[in-house]
Amino acid sequence: MKPLHILAFGAHPDDVELSAAGTLLSHKAQGFRIGICDLSRGELGTRGSADLRDEEAAKSSAILGLDFRTNLDLGDGFFEETQETLLALIRVIRYTRPQVVLANALSDRHPDHARAAELTSRACFLAGLPKIQSEWEGQTQYAHRPQTVYHYIQDRYTEPHLVIDIGDHLETKMQSILAYSSQFYDPNSQEPETPISGEAFLEGIRARAQAFGRLISCTYAEGFHTQKPIGALNLLDLH
Repeated sequence: MKPLHILAFGAHPDDVELSAAGTLLSHKAQGFRIGICDLSRGELGTRGSADLRDEEAAKSSAILGLDFRTNLDLGDGFFEETQETLLALIRVIRYTRPQVVLANALSDRHPDHARAAELTSRACFLAGLPKIQSEWEGQTQYAHRPQTVYHYIQDRYTEPHLVIDIGDHLETKMQSILAYSSQFYDPNSQEPETPISGEAFLEGIRARAQAFGRLISCTYAEGFHTQKPIGALNLLDLH
């Protein structure tokens, strides 16, 4: 396939939408190719089901205008960093050949998030080693290492290293989140209450975007962490 500019990994369907959808939408509007790789189907979630989450992810993908989405079905709650799981991610990285990878938070309330962060970061490095062999649909793959990995900020607030203006895209981001109707606020739902199913949770998404926006004097933004210094051609590119 034609290479992606940005590939975002998420431990669960909706991880990327909650924390990095605005960034994807902003880059899509600028003509860049974007995609998502979910590591699990979210089958252990209190509300909904894996099949329903699949349908919701498809709706969200259409809202975001994704060029690529796949689900590796590694096992919600139980995936670990093994040779098998690393190779699964390596195959996707080599197939999509992204310049930038977005990954889960390095530390967060849900233990899957930190595990996914480390798994993704390591897979990005290993994908660049030619002696690691992999195939996609029977075709031999070539080594590819993304230029950088940024970790989006999730449930726990932490000070960002990088902030991306999403002022023109917050409403579409919220639509992509609400595509997961089984998970978030629905006054008519008979499902059990969860930490993310209340109306206040959605208000918190907007409030955090506004707080990040204040850091760079824009209306709304998303924040990221990086494990290496951020480089630029000149200081005028930064603000």
